[in-house]
Amino acid sequence: MHTAAAVFFDSVAAAILARHARELPDLRRVVVLLPNYHVAQPLAQHLARAAQLPAVLLPQLITLNDWAQSVALTQSVTPDSCRATILYQALRARNWFPDADLWGIAAELLSLLDELTRHHVPLPQSEEDFLAQLERAYQAKRNTAMQFEARVVHELWYAMNASGELDAARAMQQRLAQLALQAKAPLYVLLASDLARPERRFLQAYGERAEVTIFDLREMAVREPACAVVYAALGQLDRGNIKQGWGENVDDVHAPAMQLREQAAQLREHFPRSALGQRLRLFAAHGLEQEARAAEVQVRRWLLAGKSSIAIVAQDRLAARRVRALLERAQVQVRDETGWTLSTMAVTTVLMRWLDALQSDFYYQDLLDLLKSPYIFSDSEQGCRKQLVYQLEQLVRKRGVVAHLDTFVEMADAEDQALNAPLARLRQAADLLRKKSDTLAGWLAALHNSLEILGVLPGLAADAAGEQLLGALHTWQQELAADATRFSRGEWRHWLALQLDAETFRDLSIDSPVLITHLAATRWRSFDAVLLLGCDAAHLPSADKKAVWFNDAVRDTLGLPVAAVHRAQQRDDLLALFALNDSVLATWQASRAGEENLLSPYLEMLRGLHTQAYDDDLAETELAGMLDGAQVRTAPGTMPRAAAMPAPSVQASLVPQRISASGYNSLVACPYQYFARHVLHLNELDEVREGIEKRDYGEWVHGILHRFHEEFSLLKEHHRAELEAGLHRISAEVFAQAVARDYWARAWLLRWQQSIPAYIAAQLQGEAAGWRYQSGEVEFELPLEEGLQMKGRIDRIDVQAEAASVVKVLDYKMQDANKLRSKLKQAGEDVQLPFYAHVFEATEAAFVSIEKDQVLAVEPPQDVEQLSAANIARLKNIFALMRSAAPLPANGIDAVCGYCEMRGLCRKAEWK
Repeated sequence: MHTAAAVFFDSVAAAILARHARELPDLRRVVVLLPNYHVAQPLAQHLARAAQLPAVLLPQLITLNDWAQSVALTQSVTPDSCRATILYQALRARNWFPDADLWGIAAELLSLLDELTRHHVPLPQSEEDFLAQLERAYQAKRNTAMQFEARVVHELWYAMNASGELDAARAMQQRLAQLALQAKAPLYVLLASDLARPERRFLQAYGERAEVTIFDLREMAVREPACAVVYAALGQLDRGNIKQGWGENVDDVHAPAMQLREQAAQLREHFPRSALGQRLRLFAAHGLEQEARAAEVQVRRWLLAGKSSIAIVAQDRLAARRVRALLERAQVQVRDETGWTLSTMAVTTVLMRWLDALQSDFYYQDLLDLLKSPYIFSDSEQGCRKQLVYQLEQLVRKRGVVAHLDTFVEMADAEDQALNAPLARLRQAADLLRKKSDTLAGWLAALHNSLEILGVLPGLAADAAGEQLLGALHTWQQELAADATRFSRGEWRHWLALQLDAETFRDLSIDSPVLITHLAATRWRSFDAVLLLGCDAAHLPSADKKAVWFNDAVRDTLGLPVAAVHRAQQRDDLLALFALNDSVLATWQASRAGEENLLSPYLEMLRGLHTQAYDDDLAETELAGMLDGAQVRTAPGTMPRAAAMPAPSVQASLVPQRISASGYNSLVACPYQYFARHVLHLNELDEVREGIEKRDYGEWVHGILHRFHEEFSLLKEHHRAELEAGLHRISAEVFAQAVARDYWARAWLLRWQQSIPAYIAAQLQGEAAGWRYQSGEVEFELPLEEGLQMKGRIDRIDVQAEAASVVKVLDYKMQDANKLRSKLKQAGEDVQLPFYAHVFEATEAAFVSIEKDQVLAVEPPQDVEQLSAANIARLKNIFALMRSAAPLPANGIDAVCGYCEMRGLCRKAEWK
C-alpha cells in the first residue's frame, strides 16, 4: 500500500475494529459502502492487518447500487428501451416537433423525467401552476417558448406516470426505501465528494434505525501536510467541521476576502515545508504531440523504476488515444477502464455497412466496404472468401457498375458465375429487410436473420465485443417483443444507432500495469504513479452535458442538480487523488495552434499558492529535455536510412515477360514507376466512373469510328451527306445508353458531333493522298526476343492503295494538336507510335487529333522506321540491364510525377 493511502485506510480500519472489537473475528454483520470495488482489496488487507488475528470474517463490502439491486421487488421494471418507445409514440402523435429528431428528443426528455423522479421533484397538478413556477424561476414573463416548454414537460410527465409502470428510477427509490426500513446492521460509508440527494435521503432514513458512520476523505485529509496547500487553494478549509490542525485563527484563514499572500503566510506558519512538491509536478507542453510524447516517456520511466500500478487519468480523450498509440508502439499494453462505445467498434461497423448498402440500393462503394469486412461470410473458408471479394471488386471496377444488386447479379451471370453464390446470399438477406414498416422487435429479428444468412454471426460470436453486440440485440428484441407500434426502416435504424451509441464495451482481456481511467473512477484508489492528462481549462473541470430543458436557475428552483454541483464533484475528486497518491504528474498543452492555452483553474490556483508559500511553481523541468533521446527506435542495424531516391533492382525471375506501349512509356518516363506498376503490380484499381469523364468520351469515339470505317471502308464511294448521316446514326447508337443514364452524356455527344464534318473532310483528304482504311481496334502479341513479348491494341491501320505493303499506324487522341506535337518533338520521349510501327512494320505513323471542329494528323518529325528501330533497340537493352539487376531509379520529371499514383511510394517529396 502506498504511503499516502495507507494513512487513510489505517484510520478506517482502526475505527471499524474499535467499534466491533467484541464481535471479532466475525465482522459479517457490518456493511461498508464503497465508491467502487477497487477499494475492497486494500480495505480488507488493512482490516486483517489491524485485527492481528489469524483470520477475520470480513464485513460486507459492496457498492450502494449493488446493495439496492439485491432487494427483490414485487413488480417488474419496465426497460428504458420500452419507455423511450412509448415517449417516441407520444411525441409522434402530438406532432410538436415536425421534421425533428424525435428519438434524440425522446432520449433527452426521458433523462429529464428520470431526474425529476430520482430527486423526488413533484410537478404541480395544473399546467398553469407549473408555468407560473417557471416564470418565477426564469424571472421573466411567460412567452411562447416558455409556455411550450412547460406544456411538453408537464403533459409528458403525467402521461408517462399514468401507466403505473415501474421504471428504473422508481425501482431504485423502492429498493432504497426497503433497505432503510430493514436497517439493522451498522453501516460505514466511504466518501470522497458530496452524495446526490437520493443517497443522502437514504442514509438519513437508514440512520434512524441503525448506526451510520461516514468516512469523508476530505475531512480526513485536511491534517495531511501534502493536502494542506490543495485544500487552502481550493477553499476547502471553510467546511464547517474541517478546522483541525490550523490553530485558533482558522476562521480568519478562511475569510472570503483573504489574499493569496496571507494564505501563503498561514501555510508556511503551520507547514514550514511543503510535502506537496514531492508529490505533484506540472508539465506544460507545446501542442498535442509533445504532451503525448511526454506522457509516454514518463510512463516508461515509471515502469523502468519498478512501478507496477500506473493510472492515466484522461481529461482529454484525444490526447489519451495518442498516448496509448505511442505506448503500444513501445510494446506497452494499456488497460482501458473507460471503454469504447459499441458504435465506434469494428463489430458494429459491419452491421451499419450492411444497412448502408441496403439503403443505397447497393451503391458500389457501400457494397465493397461491406464485402471487405472480416465478418462478412465468416462461415466460409477465409482464403476462398477473400478471393470471391477480390473477384467481385475487379468485376465491379472493370464494368463500372455503380449500384443495384440485380445489376451485379446479371453481371456475375455473364462473366463470373463463381460470384453467384455470395450475391444470392446478399439478395436473400436483403429481402428480409425490404419492408416498409415493422415493430422494433420485428426489425431486430429480421436484422438477426439477415446477418445469419450473410455469415456474420459466427465472426461476431468469436469476438468479445461482437458477443456483447449480439447479446444487446437479443436483449432489446426480448424487451420490445410486446410493443406493437410500427416504425419505418429509417426510424428503426436511427433508434438502433442511438442504442449502440449508449452501449460501452470494455476489453477485459488486457492485463497491464498501465491503465486509462477517468477522474470519478479514482475515488479512494491509490496507485504507484498517476498521470493527469489534458489538464487545461477546457478539460478540468470538464463541461457538464448542457441541459436542453431548463437552465440552472430553473433546475435549482425545482431541486435538480446544477452545473456547479458537477464542478464541485470534480474538484473533490481531484483533492482525493492528490491525498491518496504519492506521485502525480499533471500535463496540459500550454499552447495550442500557436495560441496560449490556460491551465485548469484548479491547478492554476494551486500553483499560485504553492509559489507564494514555498517559492516552487511545481513545474516539471527534466522531462522536456528527455523527449528526443527517449524516442522508441528500431534495433541496431535495422535503423531506417534517411529518405533518398529509391532505385530497386529486379530478380531475373521477376522481370516481366510482356510489355505494352503504355508500359514502355512508363519505363521511359520513370523506371521506378514501371517497377511499382508492372513488377510489384501495384497499379491502382480502376475507379468506377459515376459521372461522364473524358476517357469515357474517348472510348465512345473509338467505338464509333471503328463501326463507321467497317461500314464505310472507302468514303469517296459515298455522298458526303450519306457519310455524315451514317456517322450521326452510329454516334447516336453508341451514346444512347450513356444518354439514358446520364444527361451530361448529351453534351459530350454534341461535342463529338461538332467534329464530324472535319473528320470526314480529313479522311477524304487522306484517301485522296492514296491511303485506304484496312482495319481497326487490332489486338496483337508479337515476340520481340526470347523472354519478351510485345502486346496491345492499335486503333487503326491504313495502307497505300497502290502498294498494300506501305503501312501507316494511327492512334486517335482527344487532345489538342499542339500538345501532341510537343510529345513527339523529342525523339524517344513518347514511344507509342514507334512501338506500333515496329509491330506492323509501318513506314508512317500519326496521332489523329480530334478536338471540337479540328481534326489533324500529327506525325513524328523523325523518320518513323529509324525512330522505331532506335526505340526497340533501347527496349531490348533496358530489359537486358534489368535482367542483370540494374537499378530502376525514380528519376521522373515533375510533369510525370504530378500524375503518378506511385509518388506516395517513392516519397519524392521527402528526398528531393
